[in-house]
This record gives sequence, structure tokens and C-alpha cells, in this order.
Amino acid sequence: MIAVIYSGSNHADWRLADKGKTIASFKTSGINPYFDDDKHILQILNKNINLIHHAEEIKRIYFFGAGSSTDEMRAVVQNAFAGFFKFAKITVSHDIEGAAIACCKSTSGIIGICGSGSNAAWFDGKRVKPNNYGLGYILGDEGSGNWLGRQLIKSFMNETLPDAIRKKFSKRYDADRTNLLEKVYRGKQPAVFLSSFTDFFIENQDEQYLTNVIKNGFDKLIATYLLPLHKQYPQAPLHFEGSVAFAFQDHLRQAAANVKIEITHIIKEPINNLLTYYSNKN
Repeated sequence: MIAVIYSGSNHADWRLADKGKTIASFKTSGINPYFDDDKHILQILNKNINLIHHAEEIKRIYFFGAGSSTDEMRAVVQNAFAGFFKFAKITVSHDIEGAAIACCKSTSGIIGICGSGSNAAWFDGKRVKPNNYGLGYILGDEGSGNWLGRQLIKSFMNETLPDAIRKKFSKRYDADRTNLLEKVYRGKQPAVFLSSFTDFFIENQDEQYLTNVIKNGFDKLIATYLLPLHKQYPQAPLHFEGSVAFAFQDHLRQAAANVKIEITHIIKEPINNLLTYYSNKN
């Protein structure tokens, strides 16, 4: 049996399969070693009945997750998984590696991620080329869910939100300045909290103010990540993965078109493509 996992900071998608047949599909809390130590990851694993039931049957694990970008961070996930899955060979990689495989399989291309966070890289068909992107929710993540959340609550607290949107926001979240600041600066996972406001953008896409925020975020995303890669690899196809990219794909495609870049395709979740890829290899 194999387990394939693709994790952002908000949640992790899991697929368990045996001989090409899917045994279980489910979600857990996100697993990000920048926020979660091995003890917390073990707690997540021990809460899921599917994992408890199949732990000893799983022989190969393919994990792709936000934050798993260095040997030190990968080791956090590796050690936690090794303590739970006693008989499994475990592979831990960065989420952009998983997005690249899901979109490109064994062909080359430019990969963009825009979900709770954002990133981009060149994939040569075998591995992702390292770069200086992926600076996280404080220094980077332009256009992502947590970036959108940051702009929204800043506008709310600075009282620059249009009245109609401010009323909707207040009613939806019962928010006040003290509570918001507490969750951003003292909460355990502020990036997860910030990206939770993506739903408000989805629910209120007809509000021009919010549409402009989305467009501005995508312009920054394209300029920061995609234009430099496109200049290096002008003939390469561009693929995007992520919930925000998928939810607002018309705006994302237009932002790319504005700088004469065409997006080949956008997928919401790479997990099913990854499952097919690794099922065929085992």
C-alpha cells in the first residue's frame, strides 16, 4: 500500500492506494514543519482512523508539503512519520515538487503555486531548480490566500474598506481590532488564520474593491515570480496549482496576459494526479 500526501498550511490531502485501487481519501490538518514540530505532527496522525487502521500496511509514503524545503525541515516530517508508519519507506519533498509532478509529469515547465501561500519554479522534468522565491507569509506569498487576508484585515482596521464590505465583514466574522491583532501576532498559526479570509473574497467576488485587491495581488505574483522565469525559459509552458489560482483563474489568466504570458492550465488540487503518477510507479 502507498500513501500520497499533498499539504499546505491549512490542510493536507491524503490518498491511500493498493495495487492501483484507492483505499481511502481524506483530509487532515496541514503539516508544515515551520509551524509544526514532530510531536504535533504525530498528534495529527494519531487522530485519523484511516491512518491508525492502515499504518502497518503502508510501505511507501510520498509527502509533498509547504515548508519542507530544507534538509532540516524535511527531517521534522520524516522523523514524525517514521515514528508512526513503522514499515514504510518515506519520501518528503517541498510542495512545489508535488505541483510540478502533478502538472508536468516528466516534462519540463514553469510551475506556479497560489493557494494559502505562493511560489514558482522551473521544473526540468526531473527536479525543481532552486531559486530565491518562497519567502513565506511575512516577506512573500504575493497574491496568495494569506496575502489577500492581510490586505483585507488591514483595510478593515484602517477603516478604508467601503462601508458595504465593512458591514459584511463585521457580520461574517464578528471582528474587532483587538481580536484580529491577537490572532495575527500571538496566534499559533497566523498564516492559516490570514488565509482563512479567502472565503470572504470568494463569497463577495461581485464587489469591485475586493476584485481590485485580487488583481493587484496577481500582478505582484506575476511580476515577482513568473516574469523572471519566463525570461529565462520563454518557450516553456506555464502551469498553476492552488485553491486561489483556481477560484480566481480568470483574473490570474488576465494578469499573465497583460505581460504577454499564457497559462497552459490551472489545477485546484494536485493530489489525484500525484496518486495516479505514483500508483503507476508501484
